[in-house]
Amino acid sequence: MTVAPDPAPVPGPVSSSGATPITIRGRSPWAAAWDSLRLMMRDSFALIGVVVLSVFVVLAVLAPWLAPYDPFQAMMTEAGRLNRLSPPTAANPFGTTGFGQDVLSQFLYGFRVALMVGLVAAVAVGFISTLFGVLSGYFGGLVDDVLMRITDVALSIPTLPFAIVAVALLGPSIENIILVITILFWRNGARIIRSAVLTEKERVYVKWARAAGASHFHIIMRHILPNVFRVVFLWITMSVAFAILTEASLSFLGLGDPKAISWGQMLNTAFSSGNLRTAWWWVVPPSVALVLLVSSLYLIGRAYEEQTNPRLRRR
Repeated sequence: MTVAPDPAPVPGPVSSSGATPITIRGRSPWAAAWDSLRLMMRDSFALIGVVVLSVFVVLAVLAPWLAPYDPFQAMMTEAGRLNRLSPPTAANPFGTTGFGQDVLSQFLYGFRVALMVGLVAAVAVGFISTLFGVLSGYFGGLVDDVLMRITDVALSIPTLPFAIVAVALLGPSIENIILVITILFWRNGARIIRSAVLTEKERVYVKWARAAGASHFHIIMRHILPNVFRVVFLWITMSVAFAILTEASLSFLGLGDPKAISWGQMLNTAFSSGNLRTAWWWVVPPSVALVLLVSSLYLIGRAYEEQTNPRLRRR
């Protein structure tokens, strides 16, 4: 007798012998996840977020060609003096800093640092969170105990104090900032993904796959991961925002890479020079860019969650 297939977007039933799965042609869970990403674009807020993020990516890639000057170059007046704290002009559309550097050039190079730190750190955080969450939730038992105790120890580490001390000891560089962000932000994602995996592994189609003799790797890749992709995607999206804000915070505290221009470093320089309030053209661009970038990521994550969550979609 053949068991009726579960309505979930997964392979169909197994034969009564429990040895060979009956193949039912249909869309894979990975295809369904991709469809959700495409349908997400129908949301106007998601479209705004994607447009803003796309513009930021383009500016980051083209920054060396769009920047009118070297970000560390000092601007000089016709009289041969340092052109410091100049308001926006035709030659310097965003004005100059207290050290005579072009704000627009620094602002454009800041896109590269923000997106590089955000994307690299988010991929690393997402990989570790998914690895811990899936293995812990799927296998349970001793594996779950060991991985979750490691996670508990990581959760006990205070975020900002640890980041400050770690970067100060390792040295202020982009690589060390990414390493510290990865160490700090994988822990919450591991627990969130584990909770989703605990639910998915009890589904009927997972039990069918086990009865059919499918390997653990096949079950995880075919049935577990595609159906917790929503949670993984949301966590990676938020991790990008967390990483960008953490880098900006560390740079604002003077722990940024001195060889790279970032928005947090621009704000730190303006603050330490005593021009945070007076030189608005120096402060406003990086501040607005941080708000827009983080907001765009939030809008994308929110729209995808609504698309994949029927309860939210009905509202």
